Amino acid sequence: MLKPKRWRLPPKPSAHELAPFASLHPILAQILHQRGWRSPAEAEAFLRGDPVNGDPFKLHGMAKAVARIRHAIRKGEKIVVYGDFDADGVTSTALLVSVLRALGADVQPYIPHRVDEGYGLNDAALIGLARRGFKLCITVDCGIRSVREVQTANAHRLDMIITDHHSVGPELPPALTVINPKQAACQSGESMLAGVGVTFRLAQALLKIAREADKRPLPLQESDLLDLVAIGTVADLVPLNRPENRALALRGIAALHQARRPGVRALLKAAGIAPEAVDATSIGFAIGPRLNAAGRLESAMKAYQLLMAEDEAEAAERAAELNRLNARRQELTRALQEHARKIAALDSDAPLIFAADSAFAQGVVGLVASRLTEEYYRPSVILHQGQAESHGSCRSIPEFNITEALDACADLLVRHGGHAQAAGFTIYNENLPAFRERLTAIAAAQLGGRTLQPTLEIDAELELDQLSFDLYESLQALEPCGNSFPQPIFCARNLRVLSARAVGTDAAHLQLRLSDGERVVKAIAFNFGKYAETLPPVLDIAFQIVLNEWNGEPALELNIKDLRPAG
Repeated sequence: MLKPKRWRLPPKPSAHELAPFASLHPILAQILHQRGWRSPAEAEAFLRGDPVNGDPFKLHGMAKAVARIRHAIRKGEKIVVYGDFDADGVTSTALLVSVLRALGADVQPYIPHRVDEGYGLNDAALIGLARRGFKLCITVDCGIRSVREVQTANAHRLDMIITDHHSVGPELPPALTVINPKQAACQSGESMLAGVGVTFRLAQALLKIAREADKRPLPLQESDLLDLVAIGTVADLVPLNRPENRALALRGIAALHQARRPGVRALLKAAGIAPEAVDATSIGFAIGPRLNAAGRLESAMKAYQLLMAEDEAEAAERAAELNRLNARRQELTRALQEHARKIAALDSDAPLIFAADSAFAQGVVGLVASRLTEEYYRPSVILHQGQAESHGSCRSIPEFNITEALDACADLLVRHGGHAQAAGFTIYNENLPAFRERLTAIAAAQLGGRTLQPTLEIDAELELDQLSFDLYESLQALEPCGNSFPQPIFCARNLRVLSARAVGTDAAHLQLRLSDGERVVKAIAFNFGKYAETLPPVLDIAFQIVLNEWNGEPALELNIKDLRPAG
């Protein structure tokens, strides 16, 4: 039986409301209006990706950070860039190390091992770095909640600069300075930057001062960094409806089309993507996962080394290794998802999914949680259970802020942090029963009695005769699309099913031919294969328009996001 989502289709704007957008394709005009734009000039500035903040020094703490870094470079002090093991953290690390080396710094990267050390700063690593002679540690994409760890660094005469974008805790770490657009003191207007976006602003500031003060040509420019910025920004799922993120992603994707970086060229080749075809979708589903696979299964330094590779042969070898790791990650995720599903079924009435097991690989618990939340539309908490402590990853739904829920359990946790719908934590095993009980109670209080059904935002209703190459080309102006700014979703009603068959691995997907009586279209519905034999004869569908080629001939097809009986 079909389980359709709740479709939300806003009223169609009047001709008067759309009149200012008369120069645009009418469907594109309708989409822009319904996504909040009322001024064509503002909409066009957004679509062009006009930068909204040309001054990186608007970020609180920037001036102090730049001064300390330049002092370290002048004195020849050893600097370490301390990153995170996901694509955002790895691109941030590669970006800042590249800039600091171009400015003459003695700098090394440090990315903790996911299993051996866990997320973020840790005392042992910081003490070890101090003993190796490092005088300055700059974090990227981590550190905002590491109060105790920064105190440890201070005690060992290791100066700390925190750059991060995660939610701020009740107390800022006692670092030399903190750059995080989410902190209360920051009025930059760029609160939704990715970690690599914050790192890029630091790079901009360093390069700006170097140009002005040193008055010499620099071996590296801002434009050389934008490919890394686009990868980290899109892969970390920051909202692309924010002008600061769109500007960076748009410029960065243009840089990726050039593929000047050997590691990026090799990665694209390994993924089977032509450089000129790179878009937000290929970053999110091909490039990002391959970079993430290194940190999930082995060491994120393998992804870092690929991005920093200068030799073509080395880059090709490292890209092939990430390809192999990504294939392993996919197999492992499928197996563990099924295992977690069985555990969750034992308590199917709970307001959240909670599963802890030593069999859950620490590197993929987040992926498993994400799949379960998508499948069941409930918050999911999946833990790798070790001998003494467990590492958990959470994914949630818009109705439940998971980081706030973890804040309410902070006394039971070793550490935690994240965003409203994604977070991670470490916990001693002895606290697991109390933690599960309290977190479940919080979820029950907030979600109990509510009908939880995912909502699908529809941009416009279309007739099949409105599908055209002209419309498809017009919609490309919206790219890059991603989190909070998805590719347009349309709906069409009363379509007769001419044929339906399950296709793909395990017959997971549904291939359709549909007709409104005048026109026939081909469609694919991913993960709907189980409904092939039970579809009603007439459907309403929600879909995106895709361009496919067959024997060199382009054709428009429909990528179905949801379907339901007509009516």
